Amino acid sequence: MTTPSQASGGSLVLDAEALYRELLRGVRSMLTPTTRLAGIASGGAWLAERLQKDLGLEGPHGVLSSVMHRDDFAQRGLSASAQTALPFDVNGSDVLVLDDVLYTGRTIRAVLNELFDYGRPASVRLAVLVDRGGRELPVQADFAAARVALPAAQSLALARDDSGTFQFQVKEA
Repeated sequence: MTTPSQASGGSLVLDAEALYRELLRGVRSMLTPTTRLAGIASGGAWLAERLQKDLGLEGPHGVLSSVMHRDDFAQRGLSASAQTALPFDVNGSDVLVLDDVLYTGRTIRAVLNELFDYGRPASVRLAVLVDRGGRELPVQADFAAARVALPAAQSLALARDDSGTFQFQVKEA
């Protein structure tokens, strides 16, 4: 697991590419012959896409959307994020769900409901780039490339440039 550093002004510095390399190592060790990757839209989907290629896995990766199962749907409404696409048989698969940041656990709960709408996997595991704590539900990652503490007033989001390089953005809420 990679440890984040502090910049001279005390702000958090996360090297998203270094964390991705750590995630790649961790995911490689978790693979089984029936593992299928499914990333949560959008950051997790970007991770799944790149991992699928870098690990040389056959077939397409899946994308999971939390939109239809969110418990804050009345406040958030429909988002413009990607819709769920699972181009593999969920039944009996070992599904490795990928996300950029694990925080309260509510998005994971929503995507698990979405996943089970498509079938019954043999197992579901979770791998994330960053676990920032602050859980509201009993959810934990099987693998996290880094663990950081951020104030509730800050958000952490993965960004991807045109060349596919990852960066993290820390924003005040």
